[in-house]
Amino acid sequence: MNVAQEAHLQRTVTLNMMGDWGIANLHRICGWISAELWRRSRPGSQFAIWTGRGGTDAFDAVLDGKVHTALFVPAGFGATAVEGRGISNRRDLHRLRGLATLPQDDRLVFAIDASFGIETFADLRRRRTAIRLVTGVDDGVNMTGFAAHRFLEAAGIGRDAIERWGGRVIGGEAPWDTIPLVTRGDADAVLFEAVMIPLWGELTARRKVNFLPFEDDVLAQLEQRYSWSRRMVPADRFSGLQAPFPALDFSDFLLICRDDLPDDIAFVIAALLCETPHLLEAQYKHLSPKDSPVTYPLDPREMARTSVQLHPGAERYYRSAGHL
Repeated sequence: MNVAQEAHLQRTVTLNMMGDWGIANLHRICGWISAELWRRSRPGSQFAIWTGRGGTDAFDAVLDGKVHTALFVPAGFGATAVEGRGISNRRDLHRLRGLATLPQDDRLVFAIDASFGIETFADLRRRRTAIRLVTGVDDGVNMTGFAAHRFLEAAGIGRDAIERWGGRVIGGEAPWDTIPLVTRGDADAVLFEAVMIPLWGELTARRKVNFLPFEDDVLAQLEQRYSWSRRMVPADRFSGLQAPFPALDFSDFLLICRDDLPDDIAFVIAALLCETPHLLEAQYKHLSPKDSPVTYPLDPREMARTSVQLHPGAERYYRSAGHL
């Protein structure tokens, strides 16, 4: 697009954003947005990125007015929250608005040391094997932990069952403090996401593990109760896989704001995301799209589809550009 035709803010603004722990994709996306907003706004504009966890803390920060925008993961769980299906009990969730969906092709998967001889969740229930399972912490903020524990309960292997069998559940925050526990032998199984990152490759290179296919009736329960989706894990996703298997979809990042974010800011954010995707894509081009934690190329039509109601300013841009 010609620079003269770019969407600009015709005033000075201050914008606070919330990303992740500071070293992952959400912060990188916030950096892209702030860099382009700085270029597209009047001198004196200021932009700040707050550290976050990408879970319900994003809802709280936006709705409490601490930040103007935040990123939440996975994107589809935004609808779960707004529809009152158990993620958050805030009464003002209806004020959340979507600005965009940023792509990440991800799944929640369960891997267990192959020496146990367990190939299905039915095997695990029948044998009542004492395992040390590491997964996300179930603290109401971490969405990996929330989804993992709801899945385990629906599958009949919740924390209480695992502890009755003599095992234990270990909670962690992020991929780097969960997956490596199995790699180095401090845990026997892991239930986590971020399937494209090297930590999973390191695990499968060091230890032989079995990835258990999620059961159809359990996925159906989760779909009915939380509107969560199932997706297949391709056979080439992990070393040693013989065939694809079903798992829980954990894809995409949802960029959110509150309903009172000024229309011109929402419009320009949507515009810069669609007009300069190469700035983010360039940071991942050393990886194949399959192995990239941001799935490129970014498609404006997909970015315009959000799991919560679009902010009218963002919607105006997407419609004017032909993306809706």
